[in-house]
Amino acid sequence: MLKDFKDFAMRGNVVDLAVGFILGGAFSTIVKSMVDDILMPPLGLALGGVDFTNLFITLGEGEYESLAAAQEAGAATINYGLFINNVIAFLILAFALFLIIRGMNNMKKKEEEAPAAPPAPPKEQVLLEEIRDLLAKERAS
Repeated sequence: MLKDFKDFAMRGNVVDLAVGFILGGAFSTIVKSMVDDILMPPLGLALGGVDFTNLFITLGEGEYESLAAAQEAGAATINYGLFINNVIAFLILAFALFLIIRGMNNMKKKEEEAPAAPPAPPKEQVLLEEIRDLLAKERAS
């Protein structure tokens, strides 16, 4: 059973999947940082100084200055600002993956469109051509 598991785990597809999963997690972290640290601050400023991470609705009693204060008080909240950030991060990640896959598909199409080398003639034909060439050479001499 251990040998079968080792054979399964060492197949190319499983290893490729693991590498892709790790790179995807790292890429996701970069996209999240880009959304949270680069895109959302200017967007919030353009919308009148809105900090999307502090957009929330408190369920129940109480008013809180920030989401952190509401969470510290144990209030139930609907965090729609964080949801907006996550939707934007998802859209950027999905678009980046779309561009990568589109590029790979274009490269694959170009490989498929490349003309294939003509198949080699059968051995009989090659031998007959050699005999023909030798006979033509003898007649010419």
